[in-house]
Formats: sequence, C-alpha cells, structure tokens
Amino acid sequence: MQYKGRIGRTVADSTPWWPDMPRPRDGAPNVVVILFDDLGFSHLGCYGSTIATPNIDKLAAGGLRYTNFHTTALCSPTRASLLTGRNHHSVGMRGLANWDTGFPNTTGAVSKAAGTVAEMLGPVGYSTFAVGKWHLTPMEQTSAAGPFDQWPLARGFDRYYGFLQGETDQFSPELYCDNRPVDPPRSAEQGYHLSEDLVDQAKAMVGNSKSALPDKPFFLYFCFGATHAPHQAPPDYLAKYRGKFDAGWDVMRQIWFERQKQLGVIPANTDLAPRNPGVEPWDQLSPVQQKLAARLQEAYAGFLEHADAQVGRLMEFLEEIGERDNTVVMLMSDNGASQEGGPIGVIDTFKYFNGIPEELDEIVGRMDDIGGPKSQTNYPWGWAQVGNTPGKRYKQNTHGGGIRDPLIVNWPAGIAARGEIRDQFHHVTDITPTILELAGVEAPDSVKGTPQMPVHGTSLAYSFAAAQGDKSQKATQYFEMYGHRGIWANGWKAVAYHKPDTPFESDAWELYHLENDFSECHDLASTHPEKLREMVDLWWAEAGRYGALPLDDRRAEMWRPSRRKGSVRQRNRFVLYPPVMHMTGEVSPPLGNRSFTATAEVALTPGQQGCLFALGTGNNGMCLYVKDDRLVFDYNLFTKHYKAVSDRKVPVGNASLAVVFEKLGKHGRATVTIDGVACGSVDIPIVLRMISSSGMDVGRDTGLAVSDDYTAPFDFQGAFRRMIFEMADRSPRAERQAQAVQMAVDMARQ
Repeated sequence: MQYKGRIGRTVADSTPWWPDMPRPRDGAPNVVVILFDDLGFSHLGCYGSTIATPNIDKLAAGGLRYTNFHTTALCSPTRASLLTGRNHHSVGMRGLANWDTGFPNTTGAVSKAAGTVAEMLGPVGYSTFAVGKWHLTPMEQTSAAGPFDQWPLARGFDRYYGFLQGETDQFSPELYCDNRPVDPPRSAEQGYHLSEDLVDQAKAMVGNSKSALPDKPFFLYFCFGATHAPHQAPPDYLAKYRGKFDAGWDVMRQIWFERQKQLGVIPANTDLAPRNPGVEPWDQLSPVQQKLAARLQEAYAGFLEHADAQVGRLMEFLEEIGERDNTVVMLMSDNGASQEGGPIGVIDTFKYFNGIPEELDEIVGRMDDIGGPKSQTNYPWGWAQVGNTPGKRYKQNTHGGGIRDPLIVNWPAGIAARGEIRDQFHHVTDITPTILELAGVEAPDSVKGTPQMPVHGTSLAYSFAAAQGDKSQKATQYFEMYGHRGIWANGWKAVAYHKPDTPFESDAWELYHLENDFSECHDLASTHPEKLREMVDLWWAEAGRYGALPLDDRRAEMWRPSRRKGSVRQRNRFVLYPPVMHMTGEVSPPLGNRSFTATAEVALTPGQQGCLFALGTGNNGMCLYVKDDRLVFDYNLFTKHYKAVSDRKVPVGNASLAVVFEKLGKHGRATVTIDGVACGSVDIPIVLRMISSSGMDVGRDTGLAVSDDYTAPFDFQGAFRRMIFEMADRSPRAERQAQAVQMAVDMARQ
C-alpha cells in the first residue's frame, strides 16, 4: 500500500498518515451458518417430523423455510461447495477428503483457485470462526506434522475448534484447537457431550471478538457432528423417546408425510414414494429386529433434539449480547439421511465393517447401551427413508432422498417475512454468493495471490422478498456422486441410479417434472423421450464445463493409500516420538489385518506405569501399557479383552518393551517381549481388518480407554524415547481386502 503522508527531514515538516482499517459496508450483518450432518428433508419438526426441534422450529417461524434446496449428496463435497460457491468437482472435491485418484476433480483438497467465503470476508473486516466438523483436509495431512495449508486457519478462518475427520465419538471426540490437538474439557462421566462443547467454544470466540471490537461483524461456520453416526445423546434425551417409534417405520413415515402436507412443505398432490429396495415392511420383521430398530431410531431422535437445544443456547447468547437482530442464520444439512446402517442397523459399526454378524441375543443384552458411550450405532434403511420423506433413496444418491435438504434462513432485521415457505430451486453453491451480497462484498479476482475461478452459485437473497411460486433465478444444476447422475433445469429433472461395476451406458435415465411431481414418483422418460435426450445432453455439457469427468465408480480405488511420492502409507516402518495425539488412520501405522512388531524404547524408575500406545476406543481397539510392573497388550474385540501379560516384571532403567503381533489366517497371536525375550502371549480369535476411526495415541490413551485395566488418559510416567512399528508386507490379496474395508469404513464416516 502506498504511503499517503509526507516524509520530511524532521517531524515538523512531515505529515503522518494512517490507513483505514478494512470495514465492510455499514450495517453489514453477522452471518451464522449452522450445518447438520446426515439430516434428512423431513427430520426437523418444521419439515414434518415428530422429533422435537423447538429451537429450530422457532427459527423457521421467524424466517423462511426452503423446500427446493439441494446439496451434493455427500459431506465433503457439500462443504466445499458451501464455502466456495463453486461446484465440487471444479474445486477438486468430487467425493471425500479421503480420496485422491490423480484426477483434478478428486484431489481431497479444495483448490486454492476457489477461495472460501472466509478468505473473502476476512480481508474486508469480518472476524471468521469455524467450529465443528471440517473434513476438507486430505486425511494424510491431518497429523500434527501438517502440512497445514488446507486446515481451517489457512483457508481464511481466524479461529478453529472441532474435528478434522468425517465423524467422531460424541462423548470422547478427537479435537483440534486451531492447528493443534487438544483433549475435551471434561469426560463423559463428568457430563461431556460434543454438541454442548461446540456451542461453548463458539460463544467464547464470538464473545471475545465482540468484547474487543464490538462494531466488527463476524462469520461463524458452525458444523455439528450431529446427526452423523455414531448416534449418541445424554441419557435424559434417550429416555424421552422410549417407545415413541414402536409403531414402526411404515406408520411413522405416513404420519410424517401427512404432517408435511399440513405444514405446506410439500404440495398437496405429492405422492409418497414406494419403499426403497431392501426396506422390509415393518410387520415382517421379528420382534427382536423391531425392538432393535426402534431403539436405534430413539437414539437418533435424542441426538437430534439435544443438538436442537444447543442451537437454542447459541441463539440465546446472541440475544444476550445484542447481536441477534442483525445476524443472518442459515441452517441446513449436508446431504440426505444415511443408508450406511444397512437393512437392520448396527450397535457396533466396526463389527459391520469387519464382516462380523451381530447375534440377536447379544444385541438384546446390550440394548441399554444404545446411544451411550459404549455404543457406536447407526439406524437401518427403513428409518433413513423416513428421514427422507417423501423422496426416494438416500445420501450418496442423486435422487431426492440424497440431495433435497432443509434450509432455514432467519434474519430479524433484514427479512420481513415470518414463517413463510420458499419453493424456488437452489443449490448449496448459492450460499456463498448470498453471504457476499448481504455483506456488500464482491468475489475477488485473486486470493492470496492466486487467480480465482468464477463463482458458480446464484445468490438467493432475492427470494427473501419473493413469494411462493415465484420463478427461481437459477436455471440449471447438475449432480454426480459415485457415478449416480442428475440434472435439473427449469423444473425438470433427469436422474440415473448407477450400479457399481456396470457400464455407465447401461444406466437407465429417469425423467420427472418436479413442478408436478415433488417426490419423483412418475417417470416420464418413455412418454417424453425428446425431453429426456435434451436433459441428458445437458448433463454431459454441464459435466464437461465443471470438471465432473471422468466418471469413476471404482470405489476400492478411491480408498487406496495415496500414490503421491513420499506418502506415509507407502512405508512399512514408522518411528513415533511421544507424546503423539490423534494420529489418524491415514497417517498412523496400519495395524489392521497384518502382522507387526511395536517396540517402545523407555526408561523407568520403580513403580512407574502408563500407556505406551493405544488405537481405538473402549468399544474396540488395541493398546500396549505398563501396569503394576507388568507389560500388557490388550486386544479389545468389541469389549471382550484378550490380554498378553508379561510373566516377569518390567525392569528399572532402560528397557525395550514390545508386542509381536502375528496374523495367522483369520485369527492371531500377540506376544509381549521385554528386551527381546518373550514373556507372555494370548491367542486372538478374530484379527480385525479395520480397528477404529479413532486415531493412534503414543504415550497416553485419550478418549474412552481401550483397556478396562486403567482410566484414560493413563499418561506414561517414565522416560519415553520412541515407539517403533515394523509392518509385515501385505500380499496383493490382503491389500485389496484392506482397501475394501477402508472403503466401507470411510463411507460410514462421510
């Protein structure tokens, strides 16, 4: 910036000058984006649900509900589009941040040529805060080593608090503050829950900003872990829903459908879509299956209502500090309700991913664990379809159930309408241009020296004063996910469901006139072939324009370790220097489904103990530790503990403490050694192919303790030089199996 004062020989003949601080337009509003995860179109009370969401319903009653708002069908792509205003393929986020296939549309990172709305608002005088789920950093870059250029602080946010992965345990999450890992402030036993913690942190960030600079507006990007699996809530919220879903998904779906008509969020002539493939009629389930399914839905409902209460806490805080009237609140979901719970649902998601069937007798014995710290649950397809009422299919799919989502906009000082509905077509790419328009900011041509691609979205601010039925200012939007395709243009939609490993040319395109067929029940492909051809041709044109090609349904390929030179997953020896926290599965030694040796080089004085390494949680995992002068390896196989305990004491002074893990077909054996001498072993009936979504800790065990022998964090008290993991080579077959398991796990973490 050129200095505009005058410099003379002395102060007497010089003129000082101070540049103005960046400021947005006078009266520019605060902006709060509240993003839910895996929340279906009908899950909120104000969209037809019987689940209590009074605080969100209050936002809708004081603002606008959108009934024709769409997302990308998956979490990372929706978040990339929301924050940049560009289509997800164009910015490199075709799928999850876990994927890097070597094509520009699938890099696992958001292109620097697509600046985030935070990068656009910060330079003009906004404070910018991100809280909650991120999942926009390549997973190999989420360790304490970085690089950090795709972490929130490097993408325009002043502060960050939350989790970088696609999902986390709500009672013992893996948290980061700015660029460093941190422990939760309390334990589950002390009443901790992530949703509450996120609101506490958001309040502190906003409160500190307004205390120091009361005239400076803020942008808060607030992303719940709710309602992604695992579905976990405080006991009183779980208890509230006992028995509330015993009527089953067929009855509840009809009730929600009728409520939607009464509320006006679907047209009166809407048909209820038939059951999705694989969803059994409720009355054909066994009593035990019904009991399990109902309890899993109760956990989801308690989880959602608890999150709603936190929305209320955040709004009350904004009211208390006098900022509520001039704060635009946009509340939405990242995709439709999830299909990853399968046909009957799961209590232990990692049993499902390891191909271990859950015995019904065992499930009945653990029914009271559902929704609490000792469970990792997801509900079955039938309840997911209820959440997507009245539409077809689910998250991941480009039919309505995957991409049509709730959007509530509330701005007391700026929107005169109260409780009205808007049915103009809009897409998640439209959020950033809307925020920019409200702030009076133009999208810059360059961000941090990088020339910018055009913003693809269309501001929906015009709809604030529009009426239901007014024409949308958006003309076209394409969709693609996992090879599923869709295109919307002027009220028409063409959509193709793609079966994996089949030619794309064999996909059957369907055609719907959505203005008369909200739920995509009446396929007009055979009666309007010319229109269908026009729409399919338009899809190919838009796909080419926005970088959606090449089409790719190689799901196992997407989960392969990165083949970039220097990728951490291409080596078999890992040397870790404690303390290490939250080393995610894409960075840490890959201990699933293979033999390995883990060696700790330590020095102890009499009585010292603690955890050497831990991977997983109290639900399943493995850990090596010293307790009561013994070396112990604990293989926690879904709360059944298989322990190798040394038959001699750990020596005082320098020692090499190790576990040798042998994969012997489907089972295994673990042997603990002290200074190279075997001194205890245990046979393990099943070797898990995938251990946990929780990362590795070295020198401690954060979260819910893997072993039942100690209480977390059980910090190692001795001197700890390093931890060495040496991995056996995988056979090509084992590598393919590992990729398939990683694919299944990460699909559930989306």
